[in-house]
Amino acid sequence: MSHCDLLLKAEYLLTQDDTRRVVNDAFLAIRNGTIAGLGSAHESASWQPKEERDLGHALILPGLINAHTHTAMTFLRGFADDLPLLTWLQQKIFPVEAHLTRELVRTFSLLGFAEMLASGTTSCLDMYIFEEEVLAAARTSGIGLSLGEGIFAFPSACCQSWRDSLEVTESLAEACASSRRHSVFVSPHSVYTTNPEILKACCDLADRRNLPLHIHLAESQAEVEQCQTQRGASPVTYVHDLALLDRPCTLAHVVEATEKELDLLARAPDCVLVHNPTSNMKLASGIARIPEARSRALPVALGTDGPASNNCLNMFSEMKLAALLHKVTHKNPEFIPAQEALDFATLGGAKALHRQDIGSLTVGKRADLTVLDLTRPNLQPLYAPLSHVVYAASGHEVILTVVEGEILYENGRYTRFSYDDLLDEVRRLRDFLVRTYA
Repeated sequence: MSHCDLLLKAEYLLTQDDTRRVVNDAFLAIRNGTIAGLGSAHESASWQPKEERDLGHALILPGLINAHTHTAMTFLRGFADDLPLLTWLQQKIFPVEAHLTRELVRTFSLLGFAEMLASGTTSCLDMYIFEEEVLAAARTSGIGLSLGEGIFAFPSACCQSWRDSLEVTESLAEACASSRRHSVFVSPHSVYTTNPEILKACCDLADRRNLPLHIHLAESQAEVEQCQTQRGASPVTYVHDLALLDRPCTLAHVVEATEKELDLLARAPDCVLVHNPTSNMKLASGIARIPEARSRALPVALGTDGPASNNCLNMFSEMKLAALLHKVTHKNPEFIPAQEALDFATLGGAKALHRQDIGSLTVGKRADLTVLDLTRPNLQPLYAPLSHVVYAASGHEVILTVVEGEILYENGRYTRFSYDDLLDEVRRLRDFLVRTYA
């Protein structure tokens, strides 16, 4: 008899293993935060759990991974809509962010993590300001978090200089050194908010501390033109020439990339693109060349970007849009099939976070998973579970979210914090923001 802490049973289980196995009438056993066993439910008799949940007509799948976001920007959800990227940033977002406080970042990060957990996201990659507070909110919620303090050539509300931001990054790395749920990236914001000296210093820190890099890159044509004028090269070529791509790096957006530049990225040793379809569409930045990237075997993940430019943190929406957008763009219904979209949100997300312990439900990996209620009308009738995950589910069907074997969300209830208390605080701070920025 094998012992485990939690045993789950459900009608279906999507493993996302190497064969993309789907298990009917399934069980999954969790021990010490790790997947200890899975298979057909009749095999579960050999397990002796401390707790067992028979979820009935439900689907277990790996927790979704939001590979690029700015979680605390929930405080700007709906604040400045319908503007192009650089106007949106420079005239609306940056001026407000100059007055950010630790309290705002911590509270609204927790709100964002609540939204993610309720819609099946178990890990995310976050870049923002006051990332120590984002980490504190992640510890409160229990969600998996990779994070990095945004590094700029100008002062932020948190740091007076980019050197201060690097010091914060080092402090975060120390704080997360022994954590299974939290890891740190060196996070220069972009090529247009930094300079060669800053990017070289970021690479030096990444190498010295063995940390990956996370940067916005080639997000819009305006960025490309600005980089060509100021640096004499496109953003992709510029970072390549600075040797930034010579180490593990996660590149958000990469909307504007030529064939030659995609070849450069494909030759980089450990480079992952993060596709953000909703944000790119809302800001009219363009459409990332994901099919072309995949034809070169470039790893691709999915991200929501921040709630100010999305305006949600829902990875089910991103999967569906990623699949549909490229079909219509290329007028080919076979582009980005459902399986590939789910791969982006799970296995691709794990690559973007540069982790090997998440992204699929296989023995030995961290027990990060979410569960969909298959009795919901939009998920009936069911012929192919994969199809429903990508094309029919909205995220509101999530009934259970588990990180490292710990139930963090179940049927509208958060296990680690009071959502009612959080909502009261969010409303109080919203009223403060309205008075301040009216």
